[in-house]
Amino acid sequence: MLTPAENDLLCRVEGDAPMGQIMRHYWMPACLSEEIAEADSKPIQVKLLGESFVAFRDSNGDVGVMDELCPHRRASLVLGRNEECGLRCLYHGWKMDRHGNVVDMPSEPPESPLREKVKHRSLPVKEWAGMVWVFLGDAENVPEFIPPAWAPTADTKVSIAKIVIPCNWAQILEGAIDSSHSSSLHSSDMVPSRVVQAEADDNAWYRPSTDKNPTMRCKSTDYGFHYAAIRRPIKKADTHSYVRTSVFVSPMTVLIPPNASYNVANVNVPMDDTHTAFHFIGWGEKAMDEDKWRAFLGAVPGEHLDENWVSKRNQSNWFLQNREEMKEGSFTGITGIPNQDMAMWVTMGPIANRSEDTLGAGDAAVVEFRRYMMAQLGKFQEEGKDFEKSVYRNGPDEIIPSWQGIIPKEADWSDPQERENKKLQQW
Repeated sequence: MLTPAENDLLCRVEGDAPMGQIMRHYWMPACLSEEIAEADSKPIQVKLLGESFVAFRDSNGDVGVMDELCPHRRASLVLGRNEECGLRCLYHGWKMDRHGNVVDMPSEPPESPLREKVKHRSLPVKEWAGMVWVFLGDAENVPEFIPPAWAPTADTKVSIAKIVIPCNWAQILEGAIDSSHSSSLHSSDMVPSRVVQAEADDNAWYRPSTDKNPTMRCKSTDYGFHYAAIRRPIKKADTHSYVRTSVFVSPMTVLIPPNASYNVANVNVPMDDTHTAFHFIGWGEKAMDEDKWRAFLGAVPGEHLDENWVSKRNQSNWFLQNREEMKEGSFTGITGIPNQDMAMWVTMGPIANRSEDTLGAGDAAVVEFRRYMMAQLGKFQEEGKDFEKSVYRNGPDEIIPSWQGIIPKEADWSDPQERENKKLQQW
């Protein structure tokens, strides 16, 4: 449970909010590369931490992300002409290249020195893993881009489902690290089965446990924490445990336990205090192709989502819940794992009131997330500019991966080598 003041500190990211300032120390996704796939194509609006930007791909195929409003009279550059390696404002024709240099001012005399005096704000950009990443922090101290743990190399196969969700980033992230809810909310999609480890096909995910009351264990790391949800397996329950470990990588990423085919991750980008760009990611050599992934999750643009990545399922239509399907066996009557989650997150309100939570033993990871982020806020407020030294900048190889499997009860769930060596391979 947090006080209302603590809840505000955790959730709010706009303006000078401390949490937003912390997030400015990290590279974050601005949009998907596919949203600006073609050179000189339509620019798009991007919202991050309460600020509005314009993203575009110039004539050379390079991406630019700049403040949305023209530096001249503040008209939106999203409406601008994307031509000849720059965005030209429709109002008076001022044109900026992707670095924010003003390369043309047709409304000014040719001899005017104004062009040399104006510099439009542009962000450092890196394309990686199907995303356009930006850095919103100190422009004089831009850190090296470090690949995320879910895309450690440029050729990692990655499939991304994106949904813009009308609620705060923290309640979405708490849902991602809350392993206990999957046994109820996703029980029609994560089906108990006599498999020796989690498996998947085009229809469902299968897990070797019926246990809805996992024991939770957490352990801190340099980049956040990892934790285990320990359940009784369907077989060998006297001697073994079914363990699913999730990893929180501060400030907005969760590595979700994989299945036998592919790994799963979740990245939650705060657009503002009450809107989040949620990304559900399947990755690895055997990951589903992106179209199939989005169809499996009920997150296909044009079918399940509108042109702005907003789900057609919303609170006004009660997420298109089908009560007849519930009578026939569907636990939720809502198709798609992220859609089931979204219904829970959104109905908490734009910013969940954590001062009225009633937490239990199954919420250990949620408690640890709040503890960790409040500690980060305290450190940021104490250290100021020196907070940069506390930011984790190591590569993905040093992050303990998420994991799942059946191991002897006495095995150490937190030791990657021991758990893998002792993992049950067959019944």
